[in-house]
Amino acid sequence: MNTSQPQTEPGILKVLAGLLGTDVKNGRLEIPAAYGKGYCSGFVFNEHIRMLIMDYELKENLNVENPDLNDSTRMILFKFQNVLPETPPAFETAAAPEKTSAPATPSFPGASLFPTAASFAEVTSAPESASFAEATSPFEDQRSKKYPSVLIMTSSVNTDIMIPVHSNTSTINIEVDASYLTGLFGGSEKSALLQSLLQNTQPLLFEQAIFPSLQKIVNEIVSEPIDHTFELFFMKVKAEELICRLLMELEKRDEKRLYPLNEDDIQIIYKVKAKMLEHLERPPVIKELAVFAGMSPSKLKRLFGQIFGNSIFNYYQDFRMKEAAALLSAKKLNVSAVGYQLGFTNLSHFSKIFNEHIGMKPKQYSKSLN
Repeated sequence: MNTSQPQTEPGILKVLAGLLGTDVKNGRLEIPAAYGKGYCSGFVFNEHIRMLIMDYELKENLNVENPDLNDSTRMILFKFQNVLPETPPAFETAAAPEKTSAPATPSFPGASLFPTAASFAEVTSAPESASFAEATSPFEDQRSKKYPSVLIMTSSVNTDIMIPVHSNTSTINIEVDASYLTGLFGGSEKSALLQSLLQNTQPLLFEQAIFPSLQKIVNEIVSEPIDHTFELFFMKVKAEELICRLLMELEKRDEKRLYPLNEDDIQIIYKVKAKMLEHLERPPVIKELAVFAGMSPSKLKRLFGQIFGNSIFNYYQDFRMKEAAALLSAKKLNVSAVGYQLGFTNLSHFSKIFNEHIGMKPKQYSKSLN
């Protein structure tokens, strides 16, 4: 008779705890001050779904052997990024310039963030090891870091495509077996996007901005006081609720056909996004971006729309208005100054566009902050 208890904590936490000279207590690892600050916590709900929460900043790289690696599982990864309260710096660093050029040879940590531990790390030459490291990337621009989003990746992307993470990490990673997730839907009809995602046979990546109902669930996961007796149960319910609400939003995308993505395409699209957001005062020119990307305008628009669920210009305009709202929230610039800084010469037009994206006019928004 097998009386062993099912695994409820990811093994990677115990390995990391050993390296840091500390312990995992109730599924939570506090980063010792000597190594940085913050925490990691994880839950293995069953063989089909698991979650890792990371809110930390590290001082140095660490190499970690991952005991949870299992290439046979068909996991879909949901990476919720910039969704947790910002972790203050753990140590003094030199102030970085606001805009820097991309390094000649950037390093990219692996995207299979739970089973390969690359959620913490830059993957080293051995696939089963990872480095808890700062990784710079030409497509992880400074502006994007301020706004929460979620990446959805099929298992072949997890294995083959590199997604950047940084030493100051604020993410929730949930992995769900594709067959298990498909079973939750029963025999109901699904969109082309949802079908392709659940089939998990093609390399696909989607990014979705976090909306209020998702952020509310995230806040409950990290802040709700839960008795230890109910913690695993509660976290599983919330993890599945996050995935359900996210898929409900993805289902609204009007994608009739999805194209498999390769590593080069993904890196190029994110570089295009970063370049476009460097100068919000200047609307994007598709032909210029296509030349920068080294692909045809039609392919650029198709792949950008597939990943982000929006056209290049609409994505730019939406991000531009989020930046306007952020500038107004900082209360250092008035409405006119914000409009001019973001390239508007007609303030009435700025007010109209702001209202379309934010839901109120910029002056009303400013007053609502008081």
